[in-house]
Amino acid sequence: MTHDDLGTGPAATALYEMVVARETGDWTKAHAAAKAMAAQPITGHPASANLYRGAPAVAYILHTAGHRAYARALAELNAEVIAFVAHRLGAAHRRMDKGLPPRLREYDLISGLTGLGAYLLHCELDQALATVLQYLVRLLTEPLVVDGHQVPGWWAATSPSDAPDAGEFTHGHANFGLAHGVAGPLALLALARRAGHTVAGQDDAIAAGITHLTTWAQPLKGGGAGWPECLPLDAYRQGPQPDAAPTRASWCYGTPGIARALQLAALVLDDDTALRLAEHTALQAVTDPRHTRQITDTSLCHGWAGLVLTTERIAADAARPDLHDALPALRDRFTTETQHHPAPEHTGLLTGAPGVLLHPAHPDHRPPR
Repeated sequence: MTHDDLGTGPAATALYEMVVARETGDWTKAHAAAKAMAAQPITGHPASANLYRGAPAVAYILHTAGHRAYARALAELNAEVIAFVAHRLGAAHRRMDKGLPPRLREYDLISGLTGLGAYLLHCELDQALATVLQYLVRLLTEPLVVDGHQVPGWWAATSPSDAPDAGEFTHGHANFGLAHGVAGPLALLALARRAGHTVAGQDDAIAAGITHLTTWAQPLKGGGAGWPECLPLDAYRQGPQPDAAPTRASWCYGTPGIARALQLAALVLDDDTALRLAEHTALQAVTDPRHTRQITDTSLCHGWAGLVLTTERIAADAARPDLHDALPALRDRFTTETQHHPAPEHTGLLTGAPGVLLHPAHPDHRPPR
């Protein structure tokens, strides 16, 4: 376990305590958590540092704190983050120039440049953000050729675990999810545009993402529609299939997260058809037991906390009232699940207790409502 890892280490506890301290005014536990997080050297290698680990993760935590005690450290970390981004972008553009497919960790939200770009947007580090947006435009608009077949530029060279595969994923795969696939870059491009950050070709890239997701909204067996999580080359070449199986209604890979990315993209380009598809599909995913009964824990990543939070974000931007109307039942279910299934014991943000406890609907959420 590394102390600067939001996935497994004390960093997630520090983030939780910072949020609590901002709302209660008591910084005792927050400062102690920050010391625990800094007990080991912070990961500073560009290849391994990302939104959830190392200097960028710690910078996000200190930025969230907003406390003057961390101002100098935050400034130093931000300079490191900008340097990491430049280093990783250089490698990514060289890879693109050779016409090779990327690893997931190059561009995804958890480990890649989309996650780093999300931090830059959050902190208004505009010049560095622009360079990430320019890269994402290339990623979504410049196709590749794999085994003699044209595939999108975000086609992953590896298996869904981001490892070489000699079996089903010999030629890589298409990943649709928000955490690791095309939905992440699409959401960041749309959020940046919404906030007034634009680069050449950005609308074309967003439109390409919309086209891809609307094309792949597969009819489900028993009614409704949804997206595949990931597809090997042979399945991708066959195109969308009817009677697809309903998937878990998760933030990371499932329909709610993908629908949120499509909704954001549709909103910034005023695409009413895509917007209706996104919101209708999201509503179906969060109200259809075929999807929700596949949720087996309360976690932020693929459990009830993440589902409620994602639905809240979609509903906040939705014109249709039924998404708002679905929220009370989802929050009640989340509360019930937390009573019967306590938060996981480990300290990770996405799959552990801090992410669950941060949601205001949790009965043990400490900040005042």
